[in-house]
Amino acid sequence: MLYRDMPKTKDKLSILGFGCMRLPGGQTNVNEKEAIEQIRYAIDQGINYLDTAWPYHNGKSEVVLGKALRDGYREKVKIADKLPHWLCKTRDDMEYYLNAQLKRLDQEVIDYYLIHSLDGAAWDHLQSLGIMDFMDNAKESGKAANIGFSFHGLRDDFKQIIDDYDWDFCQIQFNILDKHFQAGVEGLDYARSKNIGVIIMEPLRGGSLAKKLPDQVEKIYRNFPTARSNAEWALRWIWNHPGVVTVLSGMNHKDQIDENIQIAEKAEVGSLSTEELNTVENAAAAFRSLMKVPCTGCQYCQPCPQNVNIPSAFTFYNNKYLFKQGIMNRGFYLMQLGDMQQRRPALASQCISCGLCVKHCPQHIDIPAELKKVEKEFEGKWTTKPLMFMLKQALSQGRKKRERTQDE
Repeated sequence: MLYRDMPKTKDKLSILGFGCMRLPGGQTNVNEKEAIEQIRYAIDQGINYLDTAWPYHNGKSEVVLGKALRDGYREKVKIADKLPHWLCKTRDDMEYYLNAQLKRLDQEVIDYYLIHSLDGAAWDHLQSLGIMDFMDNAKESGKAANIGFSFHGLRDDFKQIIDDYDWDFCQIQFNILDKHFQAGVEGLDYARSKNIGVIIMEPLRGGSLAKKLPDQVEKIYRNFPTARSNAEWALRWIWNHPGVVTVLSGMNHKDQIDENIQIAEKAEVGSLSTEELNTVENAAAAFRSLMKVPCTGCQYCQPCPQNVNIPSAFTFYNNKYLFKQGIMNRGFYLMQLGDMQQRRPALASQCISCGLCVKHCPQHIDIPAELKKVEKEFEGKWTTKPLMFMLKQALSQGRKKRERTQDE
């Protein structure tokens, strides 16, 4: 296993991290015995960064991770967990969830504590609630050794958030298709320029980049002299970037752990040749040629006067057809762009066809017309309102449980 230094903390973290969002047993449950065996096996192979969050597996992920770290395993790793800010109505709520997470994990300190899934609007709201004082106090009290945030928003908002606080680290979505999506490579380089270590999530787009790919993409990889798996191409490309400290993988089979560890053993920064980098770029270009909307994620169309997150809307729309993941992409679309996490909604249906975005689009996309298609696909079905209701209920479950406990 290779290790890289977290710039500010000087912790040597394994370049492969274990993501506890997709443990064996399904999203609403966990096969505890199997999950603990896999987590411990990964640690025995050298993985020392383990990532969980309040909502993963309906709260079971944190509990199972805590159990897995008994019997001497805690001393070998760093734990990452995340504040579910959308459940926080007050400054006291933040303290409640941090303490509850420590209890679930059966720990006294969380090594790497993130504000979960930030964007510009959520960050503005949290500042009004006193998030900075909370973060300072979490470190001073020893409950959180390091403070960071995970991000799902626009690049300019990412830079602003980076500049607003003395962060120890951050976490972004980054892969061969998301080079310019959300924070993107520009955000990665910006964080690095500020001496902030970057953790990578969704390196394989939920596993999609490791499975069967479109024939045009598979052909490009097959034509390379050295045979490699789809996962190796995707992961090696990310690890080639000097700003990347650790890449999270949601591994739930032993063979996945073995494969990813084997890849990680040779993934030094700058280890890919020009020919290899060109191969990945050609594969990404082949992907883009198959997209419904030829959006590159450059974000020149932002900000939208109606607050439509145009690049994200097109990404979810394209994903549905590239990877045949209709219901999943629709759910993520509604959760991330809908009004579910104390954010201003940013849905395609908010477009009023003013045309301002079209003037700035380098690809000359008829953005309003394409947004109508996104709206029809993800918002126009009769199941949309029930699905949004269920997602909101799932996200607010923790807050309701707390309120019931207080009433008692």
